[in-house]
Amino acid sequence: MTDRESKIAVVTGAGSGIGRAVAVELLHAGWAVALAGRRAERLAETTALAPEGDALVVRTDVARPDDVADLFATTVDRFGRVDLLFNNAGTFGPGGVPVEDLPYDAWRHVVDTNLNGAFLCAQAAYRQMKEQDPRGGRIINNGSVSAHTPRPRSVAYTATKHALTGLTKSLSLDGRPYGIAVGQIDVGNAATDMTTRMETGALQANGAVAPEPVMDVADVARTVRHMAELPLEANVQFATVLATAMPYVGRG
Repeated sequence: MTDRESKIAVVTGAGSGIGRAVAVELLHAGWAVALAGRRAERLAETTALAPEGDALVVRTDVARPDDVADLFATTVDRFGRVDLLFNNAGTFGPGGVPVEDLPYDAWRHVVDTNLNGAFLCAQAAYRQMKEQDPRGGRIINNGSVSAHTPRPRSVAYTATKHALTGLTKSLSLDGRPYGIAVGQIDVGNAATDMTTRMETGALQANGAVAPEPVMDVADVARTVRHMAELPLEANVQFATVLATAMPYVGRG
């Protein structure tokens, strides 16, 4: 059991990218964090970036209901409660594949990870937050600017990110009676392994390939921490954090 002065977070997809940055930011800030991901060695690398933190590594495939149940049971057994779920785990899937050539198995993998996995984790967090004492908590879903507008040849990723917005709204409404605040962060071009190609050239809507600016992923992590540390009476419903000059607003 951790000191009750600490807040307890579950971060999915914590082995890389935005999930890793958020987990490290929270650990540095004194949160106790359960780090979830499919590769335990990558999660261990994340914890090594904040050696002073109270971290718990739980190997988890969010698309598997039993894995998700074990993640939350292990977290509560160790820390006693859950104050925050950063619902971050996701995959872009095969990039640059035309709709007519996208294999159904690839579509299902993206949907199972990005949407079904997010639902399973949110459901488990909701159940715990509703019953714990004191009751309540916060869920922050990682949406993406693809929840607003697509990139070319990204049908599976874009569809799941649009669906996450509906999930966020429904959870936010249903959580009100129980002190469960739910919001979403939509990120554009944070510098991670997933966005490496942006700096060398990304396919644009007009068919051209052009480099795009990126931003420091630490700026995303600080935004998530701000959302997480608000009192439950206040909520950032939607936040968009993006590289200032990326071709997103207007005609680029």
